[in-house]
Amino acid sequence: MFFGSSFFFWVIAALGTLILPWHMQQDGVSIVTLMALGAPDAEAASALWQALNFGRFWFWPVIAALVLALPGALPFADARLRGRVLIIAGSFGLLAIIAQGFAVGIQGWNYPFLEAAFGELQDRQFGMGLGGALGFIGFLVLLTDGLALRGYFKGDRFISGAVGVLIACIVIFTAWPVSTILAQIFTPQGDLGVADAMAARLFDRKIWGLACVTSTVNCGVFWNTLVLATSTATAATLLGLCFALIVTRTSFPARRALRLLTVLPIITPPFVIGLGLILIFGRSGVVNQLADNLFGLQLGRWIYGFNGVWLAQVFSFTPTAFLVLIGVVEGISPAMEEASSTLRASRMRTFRAVSLPLMLPGIANAWLVVFVESLADFGNPIVLGGSFGVLSTEIFFAVVGAQQDFGRAAVLAAIMLVIALCAFMIQRAVVGSRSYVSLTGKGDVGLPTPLPTPVRRIAYAIALPWAFLTITVYTMALAGGFVRVWGRDWTPTFSHFQRAFALEWSPAGALIFAGGAWHSLFTTIKLAAIAAPITAALGLLAAWVLSRQRFVGRTALEFALMLTFAVPGTVIGVAYILTYNLPPLEITGTAMILIACFVFRNLPVGVRSGVAAMSQLDKSLDEAAVTLRASTFRSLRTVVLPLLKPAIVTALVYAFVRAMTTVSAVIFLVSAQYEMATVFIINRVINGDYGLAIAYCSALIVLMMAAIGLINLLVGSRRLGRRQAAAPIGGRA
Repeated sequence: MFFGSSFFFWVIAALGTLILPWHMQQDGVSIVTLMALGAPDAEAASALWQALNFGRFWFWPVIAALVLALPGALPFADARLRGRVLIIAGSFGLLAIIAQGFAVGIQGWNYPFLEAAFGELQDRQFGMGLGGALGFIGFLVLLTDGLALRGYFKGDRFISGAVGVLIACIVIFTAWPVSTILAQIFTPQGDLGVADAMAARLFDRKIWGLACVTSTVNCGVFWNTLVLATSTATAATLLGLCFALIVTRTSFPARRALRLLTVLPIITPPFVIGLGLILIFGRSGVVNQLADNLFGLQLGRWIYGFNGVWLAQVFSFTPTAFLVLIGVVEGISPAMEEASSTLRASRMRTFRAVSLPLMLPGIANAWLVVFVESLADFGNPIVLGGSFGVLSTEIFFAVVGAQQDFGRAAVLAAIMLVIALCAFMIQRAVVGSRSYVSLTGKGDVGLPTPLPTPVRRIAYAIALPWAFLTITVYTMALAGGFVRVWGRDWTPTFSHFQRAFALEWSPAGALIFAGGAWHSLFTTIKLAAIAAPITAALGLLAAWVLSRQRFVGRTALEFALMLTFAVPGTVIGVAYILTYNLPPLEITGTAMILIACFVFRNLPVGVRSGVAAMSQLDKSLDEAAVTLRASTFRSLRTVVLPLLKPAIVTALVYAFVRAMTTVSAVIFLVSAQYEMATVFIINRVINGDYGLAIAYCSALIVLMMAAIGLINLLVGSRRLGRRQAAAPIGGRA
């Protein structure tokens, strides 16, 4: 069963409908507001009490659906009959909740035809709260239980419920906001009608222009974005694979340090990489000055434009590719490689014919994730792009610039979604329907085959110089937190750290967090710690459903899970404001909207890493557990999840650090009560206070490194029963 019987979720729906306050409470839910059945204020009352005492008739259909569901929730009737009742009642309840939420708003009827049908409404309602949420969840699970009882999803309530929860989450927190912002396409522009405005926006030469082919003028932002995303995805995936191979398949003495260095860019707050690159390769950078002094070469402003954005994006997104690939490389069965060696294949042929094909799902998934990340990246192009425009920056200027043309932003976002869809279909075509299973239920005590000498040398030649460049960039960038005034006064100082993280004692002996950064730091840690496990749980659940189940609409669900990743953070921020600033879900300015943004913005990485890892697990493992009468949930918990620990670590680490370091998506969503660390940093940068901003970044990097270590410690490592001794490096290649 899905978390218990149908009756349990009928009780959940009854609590939300009959007892708890239906609408969101400004001061939160307390013991007093829980007794909402007899509340004197309509907005603090339950749906039942609002219908009975305040004449809000639009709640009667919800209550009727609850009564209708009761016979199906009681396990006395025939299962198929109960299933039919639950499907009807659950669907009716969900439709009633959605209909009443959209029909009545803070100014009465939301639609003229309702006012014409029922007359002017001298009442209003605010967004749904705890009661509405529990009612929605209860009816949703009753519906999925009914589908399972009718034989859908092989009669498994857990699978049915999981699919239902995923679809509901995607619809509410992804499809709804994205469709809201895309609906702006159909807005007029000046004197132009809707059709003419759409055509003018869609066929703009600034989007599709190819003047760069015949002159030095930049191409349209579509071509710039496509070339940049393809180049970044290819380079970052290659680098991530080289690092993963060195860490797992060589005896390189600094493997642990290299693994930590690889993920360092992902835990970096905004602008640090761009600042470091400018300090090294800018007009007054170290490299340019050395080239001028030693060879008389004027390198100019080459770092601004495609070159700088590409370099910064490869720095930023190589850790994502590495995190996706590391679990895949570790999961390759040594027995298959040893079988190839037994048949007298050389190490190179074994790597080319056995190891590399088994890595294909991970490589394809890593490439797709980085490609979509590059599409949606805003921070690097805005810092280093110069005159090199891409879709994400054009969307930003369309939203916040003097034009404030949401229609143009929507057209550009739609183009970006089409590019992401094409990349998604290409990735599926490359991976295909072949089997990549390498972890089965059989014993596996083989030793991983060492890398062939040419492959090892290539990996070293690519990865080690990049690691050195990473160290140089961070050394240059973070040094600014330890000097008095960057570029003018190089006197060493800790004053920036003291201003940000000062501690004082009150006369009563209490510790006071007096520094200006403490509030934003504590808020960011709290929200990231809440969002990370939710992101990992939903991402891995989605990966398991997509990899193990077959149902109508599975491909559409898989693409929908990538939607928020394909849309720039600035667009997501604006979409969330437009969607959640009014009923039925009125959460703008609360912590909930930030957590939702974190979860569904970072969900695709957990999904793709989980899918890549699941493709290596033989289905017979969980099928054997089900054959031994274990429930689907128990087989997932005890058999599959222990083998997915690398994917769990990837999802948790990525979700936590991205929540700590994101800026573009939340810059429109923060409030005075919930100020994020990245917004605090950006404000210091705008004010020219680079020292305090870099000091804050340094503290965040140390904090997130500690968090990554804690996550690895709590999750643990995957135990595959393999021998741990390293094979000799020499030998036949």
